[in-house]
Amino acid sequence: MPRPTPLTIDWKPDRTATTPVTEQIVDYMCHQISSGAWPIGSRLPSQRSMADAFDVNRSTIIAAVNELTDYGIVEGLHGAGTRIVSNTWSLMLPGAPDWADYVSSGFFKANNSTIQTINRMEFEPHITRLGTGELDPRLFPRAMWQRVASEAATEIDAIGYPEPEGMPVLREAIATHMRDSGIDCKPEQILVTSGALQALQMISVSLLSAGSTVIAEAPSYIKSLQVFQSAGMRLAGVPMDRDGLDVTALNSMLNGLSAVPDSPTVLPPRTDRRGTNHAVLYTIPTNHNPTGITMSMDRRRALIDCCVANRLPIIEDGAYQDLYFGGDNSSATTTCTAPAPLKSLDKTGMVITLGSASKSLAPGLRIGWIVADRRIVHRLADVKMQMDYGASVLSQWVFARFLTSGLYDEYVTGLRHELRRRRDAAVETLERLFGGFAHWTVPDGGFYIWLTFDRPVKIGRLFQLALDRGVLLNPGDIYDFTGDNSLRLSYSYTTPEEFAAAATVLANAARQAGA
Repeated sequence: MPRPTPLTIDWKPDRTATTPVTEQIVDYMCHQISSGAWPIGSRLPSQRSMADAFDVNRSTIIAAVNELTDYGIVEGLHGAGTRIVSNTWSLMLPGAPDWADYVSSGFFKANNSTIQTINRMEFEPHITRLGTGELDPRLFPRAMWQRVASEAATEIDAIGYPEPEGMPVLREAIATHMRDSGIDCKPEQILVTSGALQALQMISVSLLSAGSTVIAEAPSYIKSLQVFQSAGMRLAGVPMDRDGLDVTALNSMLNGLSAVPDSPTVLPPRTDRRGTNHAVLYTIPTNHNPTGITMSMDRRRALIDCCVANRLPIIEDGAYQDLYFGGDNSSATTTCTAPAPLKSLDKTGMVITLGSASKSLAPGLRIGWIVADRRIVHRLADVKMQMDYGASVLSQWVFARFLTSGLYDEYVTGLRHELRRRRDAAVETLERLFGGFAHWTVPDGGFYIWLTFDRPVKIGRLFQLALDRGVLLNPGDIYDFTGDNSLRLSYSYTTPEEFAAAATVLANAARQAGA
């Protein structure tokens, strides 16, 4: 096996600068690693050699290497020196957000008027929610819940503050659940959150800097949120096809070879230790929200290769991972296995995966989780304690019991069959009402069908016309980077009969709202 090329040090700290020498050295080494000049697996020079190269005392080098070790960027191996082990998320740990800027500017930006109307009208009686991201309450597993609640009443003798990372019993149960999906992880790599949205909030304020770019599919759920924009970040959209995110377009964006169509965002140049152009990728590879597309395995491998080559960290949203029921050729009476998560293909620690109980079990439970390197988990746990002092102990206990008792798997198996039945009925309804007027995706799981009209429709007028007739829509432009003449339709909240009635109202309103 060839010996790795020795690392070159052609820089010295500025002793006249106000930044401490140790911090300058850490920044320099982080930049060399994030830029790829010092690749993963390379062995650092000896402490004595680095002290000579940087013209500093050996104690300064020891302090710098210890700091890099704490961040998980380098690791000392017995008898093999100190090697570089990470060049993505761990590089983001040293920096801290500028809290003063966030507070002075008002952290949370307002949702746009359409999203505010949707959030308000979802709780109005006699409204049919044709685009909602929630399960039909009538599918709630009441008998299972009563059993678990009864066990909680007899077994829980106190409800105090939980450990920052979450209750050990739940972290162990989630780790087992994730291993079943193909992600090899341990409980110390799990952080329990108060829903997956809180996970995104914590990442945005503790791992990303203001001015960073969050790249996502176009359209994307993240476009309908203000969480990253509120933290001073920009969004860039990459187009999709039937196999998921277009990796060729992503690679072109990252390398500056061409602009992504309809994306106003230009990636800024690299200026410090963080990853490629201050950018991260947010993706929903399985049962994508809002399009319903599931990324193929070939595309997943290509995406990982692209992100590794460009040192682009990934946030993988797996909220719908458990709701995959398979394509048209799969049997309605069998359970299909979802494609392996991106995290299962991750060999460099560049993927942070999010999970949630909100889509599969109960949104009001407010339980989500993060799977990441234990150092990232430790950092985010500290931030979470500043937010809410830990997710609800009762909710954590309930979800742990669902997972460990086998009730969750039993319930989700039945839920997938019901979602498939509703999907099939919804597609039949669309073929009857919208054939020749629109086209749509046929999802392999999750909640959503992405419908696009074949001729121009005034979506804003359509939204109001449908609402006046008791049907609440989710316009596509709240998810996309430009107007898209589309709607996100959901078959998860309504029965097939209710969906058909609401779709009839929609079809009549759409013809009235046509250009």
